[in-house]
Amino acid sequence: MAKFHTIKIKDIYKETDDCSVITFDVPTELSKDFAFRQGQHLTLKADINGEDIRRSYSLCSSPLDNEWRVAVKLIPEGKFSSFVNSTLKTGDLMEVMVPSGTFGVDIQPEKSKNYLFFAAGSGITPVLSMIKAHLASEPNATCKLFYVNRTAKSIIFKEELEQLRNTYFGRLEIYYFLTKERRDIELFNGRFDDEKMEVLTKTFIDIPDTSEVFLCGPEDMVNYVSSYLVQAGLPKELIHFELFVTGLSEEDKARAERLAQQNVEGVEVTIVDGGKEFQFTMTKDYDNILDAALGAGADLPFACKGGVCSTCKCQVVEGSVEMKINYALEDKEVAQNFVLSCQSVPTSEKVKVDFDV
Repeated sequence: MAKFHTIKIKDIYKETDDCSVITFDVPTELSKDFAFRQGQHLTLKADINGEDIRRSYSLCSSPLDNEWRVAVKLIPEGKFSSFVNSTLKTGDLMEVMVPSGTFGVDIQPEKSKNYLFFAAGSGITPVLSMIKAHLASEPNATCKLFYVNRTAKSIIFKEELEQLRNTYFGRLEIYYFLTKERRDIELFNGRFDDEKMEVLTKTFIDIPDTSEVFLCGPEDMVNYVSSYLVQAGLPKELIHFELFVTGLSEEDKARAERLAQQNVEGVEVTIVDGGKEFQFTMTKDYDNILDAALGAGADLPFACKGGVCSTCKCQVVEGSVEMKINYALEDKEVAQNFVLSCQSVPTSEKVKVDFDV
């Protein structure tokens, strides 16, 4: 069952002009429930001008820190990010769901692994958590970070990254790329492209010796770098990503339009959540399982409703559905019948989904 906990803001400060970092004062009695793996996120809820607004933000702290921190970058006209960056203050209370998400891999202290990270802007948040966790827990691990920002002043967590580089000297390499400022070395000016990637894969990246790759940033960047690395010989299964969606592709638009014509009225839906079953019949007022369930009175976890955060993930155990878009689930999860309920349109007369798995 979707359960939010009322948590006090322990600290909030400006990391850059348009990015605030929140530290939550998770009480001792909830510390076990709030245990997390590097790469996971928190779903936050706030009443903003009478509207229930929810958003998911990656934890930038390491599981070893015994601290729960997220960074919220201001988005023009973004209701939640504007509230955080202009109104929220230390001592305020916020509704917070326990950590969730599947971005990241298990810690393996006995192995010598070489990690690559590509991030842009606030995509550094889960990446920072991962770098800290792997370096601290895997004595023989190395990390290389390729980080794109507009200007030097806009680099989020630059001071903390530099401290980590000093602490793990020789094991952490960081390369900054700026799109709105020019520097002497042309390689580090602008976004990733064929010319840059060719230099990186010949000089800085040893493809056969790469253990895992993590990418977090705009969809175009993630797709481009992923494709380039695969073409360079990196096995696709070693690439993990989290996206910032900047717009639907033509393929996504076509699929969404086709599914909008799907007749879902009369579909019998069973929701398994918290060990209990909730049944209802879909009406023409809704075209996805999550909204239909919420409209019928179910209390389910959700945040972005945009197919990005995976907060509303569930597993289809009976019947069939098709997702309009999917920016959160990996191929292996889809193969196991996991879906995003906010994007799931029933394609059978009966559907049963399980939120407890």
